[in-house]
Amino acid sequence: MADIEQARAAFDRFDADKDGQVTPEEFKRAMAEMGDPFVTGPVAEAVIKAKDSDSDGLMSFDEFWQALQD
Repeated sequence: MADIEQARAAFDRFDADKDGQVTPEEFKRAMAEMGDPFVTGPVAEAVIKAKDSDSDGLMSFDEFWQALQD
């Protein structure tokens, strides 16, 4: 089980505009900044979609946290 404070810090690295939601573009940019330039737009969209339980096209912290618990 992940530590919620560490999870929040990790989520915050992805949430560039600090609106509480991670877009595919934010995910792609964060992955590039962390050394993975191979995450393309479609890959980022697929990752977000896989964690997006409310189907809004975004990943909230709650969805991120739930994915860490699985």
